[in-house]
Amino acid sequence: MCGIVAGISAQNVVPVLVQGLARLEYRGYDSCGVAVFSLKPQLQQLPGLQRARSTSRVSELAEQVFPTQPGNGLAGLIGIAHTRWATHGAPHVDNAHPHFSVSDKLQIGLVHNGIIENYETLREELKQKGYVFESQTDTEVVAHLIHSLYQGDLYQAFQNALHQLKGAYALAVMCNLEPGRLVGARAGSPLVFGVSHKKESQGHYLASDAMALAGVVDAFVFLEEGDTIDVRLDGFQVISAMGARITRVMRPLPVFGQAAQLGPYQHYMQKEIFEQPQAISDTLEGVQSIVPELFDLKELDQAQKDARPRAQTVFEEVDRVLLLACGTSYYSASTAKYWLESIAKIPTQVEIASEYRYRESVAHPNTLVVCISQSGETADTLAALKHAKSLGMNHTLSICNVSTSAMVRECALSYVTRAGVEVGVASTKAFTTQLAALFLLTLVLAKTKGHLSAKEESRHLHAMRHLPAALQAVLALEPQIMAWAQAFKVRENALFLGRGLHYPIALEGALKLKEISYIHAEAYPAGELKHGPLALVTDAMPVVTVAPNDALLEKLKSNMQEVRARGGVLYVLADADTHIESSEGLNVIRMPEHYGELSPILHVVPLQLLAYHTALARGSDVDKPRNLAKSVTVE
Repeated sequence: MCGIVAGISAQNVVPVLVQGLARLEYRGYDSCGVAVFSLKPQLQQLPGLQRARSTSRVSELAEQVFPTQPGNGLAGLIGIAHTRWATHGAPHVDNAHPHFSVSDKLQIGLVHNGIIENYETLREELKQKGYVFESQTDTEVVAHLIHSLYQGDLYQAFQNALHQLKGAYALAVMCNLEPGRLVGARAGSPLVFGVSHKKESQGHYLASDAMALAGVVDAFVFLEEGDTIDVRLDGFQVISAMGARITRVMRPLPVFGQAAQLGPYQHYMQKEIFEQPQAISDTLEGVQSIVPELFDLKELDQAQKDARPRAQTVFEEVDRVLLLACGTSYYSASTAKYWLESIAKIPTQVEIASEYRYRESVAHPNTLVVCISQSGETADTLAALKHAKSLGMNHTLSICNVSTSAMVRECALSYVTRAGVEVGVASTKAFTTQLAALFLLTLVLAKTKGHLSAKEESRHLHAMRHLPAALQAVLALEPQIMAWAQAFKVRENALFLGRGLHYPIALEGALKLKEISYIHAEAYPAGELKHGPLALVTDAMPVVTVAPNDALLEKLKSNMQEVRARGGVLYVLADADTHIESSEGLNVIRMPEHYGELSPILHVVPLQLLAYHTALARGSDVDKPRNLAKSVTVE
């Protein structure tokens, strides 16, 4: 959560900072702010450092820093900026970053992503030294701590402060006494460093996500866990967690192109729903046969590849799978469990990552630990991965949308999905591409274990190649979904039902609806209705049912009759050959075709559209739902 942008440039850095914040707003939008060492001393609010903060969106902050009246606003060659997802303290201007620690001569400015776990102890110690706190945040503690330790060298004070911090952080800090210097660090939260040789942006930059620097920098370094960085206009130095000066590999900045542009769509979520056929096609590009080598990470250089085990060896050794994930990724893992056990015949356990490391569990060294995340920086999943490895489970694989992420680097094997930039907080194309990758993993394990014949391999490959076309046909159902949304917009509760392989899809549908429309929605295995949830069913409770033509269809029809007998109104996504017809209290949308084991990838799309159009009808902020952020980098 939270987004950081910082930079030191030969030109006014403020436009780059504000543009970067706009691109990072998916990480948090409770408040935002920017601070610079001002080029306009006659207008400074404080001698040296000047800031603007807002509890509105980045667009409103831009009006403060780029006002229409000449001579006002912010300008500087060095600056820090932040967009916030609130943890400590409500969304209020006093809690907005950047935070300052100011005395007569010394001013420290700081932005932070993460959580300082021992901030209360440090806060009391600093109060005893005379420091006055203006915010409720844990971050202000760090600013005062650095101030208290400063003896003429910002980097040394910064390092000394880090030794006292417990928790997770990405930090960028500047100081009025050293106006040509910027220092940063990462521990548990992502931070990238970029270099620009372009005339209009020449300089060095820090950000939470490389996307913030697209079009600004020429190359970047993804800082490793425990790295600190000392940045000046004419150079930089990275220091490892062990205190050694090191050289990190500079990479060309990924070409984001039009991926982050809204184009003709109303919202990013809508755009990303309609990008799913292409995202699936890109994710499966180059898959000509079912081979373990698909999970040997191609993005590594040869030395890194040589240091990692080969997928073939790992897959031959493992005899069970542990899936670790959070949120939407957890539902993709839950779907994959059905595939792995029915197709690959391999015992599979699915764990909510935020819970896994806090309970006693039985470790098995021949377990394949699969971590699933859109960003690859999800704090809970990374912590669960480290916990699994500490128990001796070293066969690890990541399924992730970001090849440079911490999760990809932490795992021995990886499959990088090609969903492209996903801006909408409610995940859509990242989810379906995760499912595609997990199905591919299922087939590879099945083949390795001797459970996939050549005929079955050919059938599955054909089905996967046809997925983009099948998804296009599902997207054509949007007008019918919009009609359903008009009925849902006046409801405050909804039930979602599914059975077997489609129960996790019902869970994902309920999550999407509650995330962006704020309608309370719950999902159940349809067979569980009579064990409690049926008490909630009335004509005011819409019941969404995922009804593919599979082995559980007749059981599902019986569950639907239980709803109708209580006056419930059903909204059914049915395959064409299920013989479920619309009638009073029974609304049916027919899916274009039955898609067998891959049916969940198709059935989730109408549920995404239902959530989107219901939220739109209710006037919700679709891309930035309240209280949420995209990349959950705090525990």
